[in-house]
This record gives sequence, structure tokens and C-alpha cells, in this order.
Amino acid sequence: MKQLLQNVRNGRMELADIPVPRPSGNRVLIRTHASLISAGTERMVAQLARKGLLGKARARPDLVKKVLAKMRRDGFWATFQTVQQQLDRWMPLGYSAAGEVLEIGPQVSRFRPGQRIACAGAGIANHAEYNLVPELLATSIPDGVSSEDAAYATLGAIALQGIRNTDCRVGECVAVVGLGLLGQLAVQMLAAAGCRVVGLDPVEARRRLAGEHGAEL
Repeated sequence: MKQLLQNVRNGRMELADIPVPRPSGNRVLIRTHASLISAGTERMVAQLARKGLLGKARARPDLVKKVLAKMRRDGFWATFQTVQQQLDRWMPLGYSAAGEVLEIGPQVSRFRPGQRIACAGAGIANHAEYNLVPELLATSIPDGVSSEDAAYATLGAIALQGIRNTDCRVGECVAVVGLGLLGQLAVQMLAAAGCRVVGLDPVEARRRLAGEHGAEL
């Protein structure tokens, strides 16, 4: 099957031929109909991979702390080898997709072959012809919803989790700061839930779109 991969060391991308995985346990094998390209997250990942070692360290100080902690624990040479192995990895891209179930593992109970599902997860819902997905990271697609639209399900879940974290209530006024894709989804969900929504973004076209879907500008 074809799958989009990126080299962690130099950022080079490759459309690779790899074997089709086989489902076991609670895994579901799907033929991918659509996978979502996230302009924010995936661009950030791609740009990070193209940076040199110093640029990577500046962009991800959290990983630098992990490397230093491992060096104190395991020594320089073991840490150096681990870092080199990680840099030489080919990383799968994508984290939100939709497709048709082909096979299921013996522990899967919610899905059956032929059913359409949306799935989520970095390293799981990849830009690939086939994906092997844990049952709990997938959901069925209602009739009348296209696979292209269903591929947005992960982003909808991210926006919804952000709303849940605010603990906002019906009738409250909520500001959505940033009206990119996630912001637009949050505006529509909040408006549907009975909240007053104020949308903030420097881009006029984004503000106008949010206004068409319930935001007060």
C-alpha cells in the first residue's frame, strides 16, 4: 500500500510502499477514503523536521529536557544512540481519516466489514491507503455524511473537548479567540448549545464566516 512518510532528521517526504497491516485484538483495518490535512498541526510537524538539530532543540525544549534526563540516568553513549535512532525514523503523517472497514480483530464488537467509520490518532489515522485503528479511536459514519466530511471528525472532537473544558452554560457569553478551522467549529458548536459567541480574529474573511454561523463580531 502507499503511505506518506517523513524523515525526522531532514524532513524529506516519501510516498512509500509498505505492507498492508493485518488486524488483531481490538484493531480494525480500513480502506481509507479520505484523510484530513491539518494546515496548522501538520505544517508545524513538517517544518520542525526540516530544522537542524539546534532548531529542533529550540522548537521543542520539552524533548531537550527528556534527553538530558535520560543522559543523567543512562549516560551519554546510550542517550546518543537513542537520539540517532529517533532522528533516523520515518514518521507517518496524518491523524484524522475516514474509510470502509475491511477486516476486524477478534475482540472488535462495534464494527463489521463494509461499515464506514471515521478514525483518529497520530500514527493511526494516517495518510495511507489502509489504516489499522483501535476500536475505541473510531466511530461509525451516519448515512448521508460523506467520507470527506467525516474525515473532519477528529477536529470536531478537539473543538468539543475545548468547549467542555470551559464548562460554559446555556446563555453565557463565550469568546473564541482565533477563527481558524478549530475556531469555526467551536463557534458553531457553542451557538448550537445556546451560548452567545464572540469571535476574535485579525482576518476579516474568518470573522465574516464565523458571523454567518452564529458569532457576534
